Amino acid sequence: MLKSNILFIINPISGGKEKHTIPALIDVHLDHAKFNANFSFTSYMGHAAELAEEAANKNFDVIVAVGGDGTINEIASKVSSLGKILGIIPFGSGNGLARALHIPMNAIKAIQIINQLNVQRIDAGTLNGKYFFNMAGIGFDARISAAFAGNKTRGLKGYITLGLKEVKSYQPEHYELEIDGVKYERDAFMLSIANSTQYGNNVHISPKSLLGDGLLEVCIVKPVSLYKLPLLAYEMLNSKTHRSNLVEIISGRRISIIRKKENSVHIDGEPFFMGKNIEIAVVPGALKVITSMK
Repeated sequence: MLKSNILFIINPISGGKEKHTIPALIDVHLDHAKFNANFSFTSYMGHAAELAEEAANKNFDVIVAVGGDGTINEIASKVSSLGKILGIIPFGSGNGLARALHIPMNAIKAIQIINQLNVQRIDAGTLNGKYFFNMAGIGFDARISAAFAGNKTRGLKGYITLGLKEVKSYQPEHYELEIDGVKYERDAFMLSIANSTQYGNNVHISPKSLLGDGLLEVCIVKPVSLYKLPLLAYEMLNSKTHRSNLVEIISGRRISIIRKKENSVHIDGEPFFMGKNIEIAVVPGALKVITSMK
């Protein structure tokens, strides 16, 4: 039986978690009858994508992201375009895509999932030509992603602290939307474009989203007063936003958004600065990924 060449690309700073012992852990628990293992550590933003492309061109069959949603995005964007298989060992702050794929947060159990090599195809989205696999966003969550990128305190605690600080001064914005040819105008606290159900940490903005249904969900979080934020948080944590008066969810394949001014967006949690016009589309079955789902 031929072994598959597998590369583990490790982001040493994602989620604020130490990872220098990960290669040894993988060496113990990986099925070496199935895989020839190699390891690379990232050194800068964009390095994971470079390593993934190089590995794909060197005939690596499986490329594993050891990090959070941003690391996964860099690697998955290359894996998808080059027809390889993505694996995930979650080590981010939220791990939204890994949770949606039912990949364990425990590293040893995640390695055991890779050993099973159960591969499924999932959709991707594009936002102004950039791939996303879990979630993209405009508005408040994009502002937080931009601020968090420069924050020294990583992990969930740092994200929550920053969010509570920024929400006091944030003002909703006006958006013109077109979803599969139907036009809408909305004032919104934020717009989340969902491929999976959640941002991460089991915070669900779009409980009915499916990774392989050929659709994206536009989640319009309405302007909300500070005293209603705990209710919104409760609904997200209990997967109730599809029945919420605070959130409107519209499914579609092609989405256009016009905002008043250029500003930040986030793509799988990573911030980008973009113009007023945003074009979004679903790419059905774009990514082959190892998952525990049957």
